[in-house]
Amino acid sequence: MRTWIVAGSLLGLSMVVWGCASIVGKSAYPVAITSQPDQADISITDESGKTIFTGKTPTTVTLNTKAGYFSGKDYTVTFTKPGYAKHTAHIRRGVSGWYIAGNLVFGGLIGWLIVDPLTGAMWTLDEQTTATLSPQTSLQDSPATLQVVLLDVVPDSLRARMIKVREPVTPGSE
Repeated sequence: MRTWIVAGSLLGLSMVVWGCASIVGKSAYPVAITSQPDQADISITDESGKTIFTGKTPTTVTLNTKAGYFSGKDYTVTFTKPGYAKHTAHIRRGVSGWYIAGNLVFGGLIGWLIVDPLTGAMWTLDEQTTATLSPQTSLQDSPATLQVVLLDVVPDSLRARMIKVREPVTPGSE
């Protein structure tokens, strides 16, 4: 009889702590997204290319870690702001320490193979992503364009690189 009580107690205890990362960890993380300068437009897409969020920095977005059974999510954050080059940052998943060590001590095989992979609690995400945007140069991130300027506004350092197309025509010399 005592063996049945011990076995029942162990079974009950294992049902309470069957996935350590699911109990102690989480399957969604608030991720703070900032940029220098702030007020940049952001777009967050997941690994399938689906847009998850659009907004402006600074902001905090809650992102899920689970993509499927034993499959975690990664995200791409695209920063844009007029006058600055487009910047891309990646939010990559990592394996939770609670999934590895916690299940070793508490959850066992049920936590390792069933509960934590199903809930997504086996994964973690960095809780902050920051981008420093670079000022945009004249041709960076834009299609090739023809710009006409007066010779007076061309700096002397660039005049040596200019190519003379033809001699100027003066009125009456044609």
